[in-house]
Amino acid sequence: MSKIRISKPDKNLEGTITLSGSKSISNRVLIIRALCDESFKISNLSDSDDTRTLQQLLISDDAVLDAHHAGTTYRFMTSYLALQNGSRQLTGSARMQERPIKALVDALSAIGANIEYADKDGYPPLDIHSPSANFEREVSLSASISSQYISSLLLVAPTLPSGLTIHLIGDIVSKPYLEMTLRIMEYFGVSHEWSGSSIHISAQKYLAKDFFVEADWSAASYYYIITALSDEADITLKGLRQDSLQGDKAMADIGVHFGIDTEYLDNAIRIKKGDRVVKPFLEYDFIMCPDIAQSVSTMAAGSGVSCLFSGLQTLKIKETDRIAALKKELAKVHVYLSKLPKRFSKNKHVEYYMQEGDIEGDEMAPTFATYKDHRMAMSFAPLAMLFDIEIEDHLVVTKSYPSYWEDLKSLGFKIKTVSES
Repeated sequence: MSKIRISKPDKNLEGTITLSGSKSISNRVLIIRALCDESFKISNLSDSDDTRTLQQLLISDDAVLDAHHAGTTYRFMTSYLALQNGSRQLTGSARMQERPIKALVDALSAIGANIEYADKDGYPPLDIHSPSANFEREVSLSASISSQYISSLLLVAPTLPSGLTIHLIGDIVSKPYLEMTLRIMEYFGVSHEWSGSSIHISAQKYLAKDFFVEADWSAASYYYIITALSDEADITLKGLRQDSLQGDKAMADIGVHFGIDTEYLDNAIRIKKGDRVVKPFLEYDFIMCPDIAQSVSTMAAGSGVSCLFSGLQTLKIKETDRIAALKKELAKVHVYLSKLPKRFSKNKHVEYYMQEGDIEGDEMAPTFATYKDHRMAMSFAPLAMLFDIEIEDHLVVTKSYPSYWEDLKSLGFKIKTVSES
């Protein structure tokens, strides 16, 4: 396993980073292009492993398709393959085979898909066969598990003979991702009706139109951590927009709490360390933007800010159990993340987590594990602004941001390999 040592000789930064296209947007547009009667050009496509994997699977003739670690890819391909003729097996990594897929499979089966579990009920791999000739027009699906299940259904809905009405049950997690999906579909000519807890999409054709993928706001979150932990910072991030489709744009608002100013430029943002005093306590609900939870957690830890978090329930079924991973790694620097007992919760139907503690690096650089999770590596790396650190399995970042380490070097970080296996 590879391991790197990261240091930052001073706490001042200035530079420009060009971010790759958003993985979330790229994957949605690739599925739409595959469902479209005509091809079209996609510019600034994400260079992440997940997006590359989806591109390969969409053109593959193999009987067995391997999505590896890519959760979005797996869920989107499940619905896509469910509408195709023939039989294919869709598999993934060992961790992917531990991530539940039952809610999506049940919904697809209810509308006419023919899917079997190849091994353990409720989990990948899946054997997906030609669908029924008759498709149902309505389906109900829990909205509290993963928005990716719903987006997966939405993307294929207009290609069904009678369209589809999706009835959402329970509180919606990551709603901005559903709104992103629907806005992208609108760009390609597909309309929808969202009334109450139901989304209706009639049978329609996607219209081929060239598309430019905006940069990834979750990738931008790591530079907000760096800026928060600096003495002086002036960083321009190219490819981001104020009218972003991405819920992770919330990082700009959260940054204000940590004294960070965000200036919107032409297809870019400029973030600077402001003069405001950092507030000692932050309460935040990540239900709309769970992918930046790790970034906010480490930014708060490094800034000495105590936190009360909610909306973390989907983190348990990501690349790793991100709550457990955060707890273990933060404890290495004397910061503690703890679930509050229900008797202390303001709302007993909501899980709350308290984070507190004074961050401290040992004389020897603390070593952080990444659990095969790209966001663990990228959210802990900025702590090198405070003291030298080591990151295990650092190449895991290729899942979403392959040039991350080179971009850090361009800002003055020193990175060297300390061990390989």
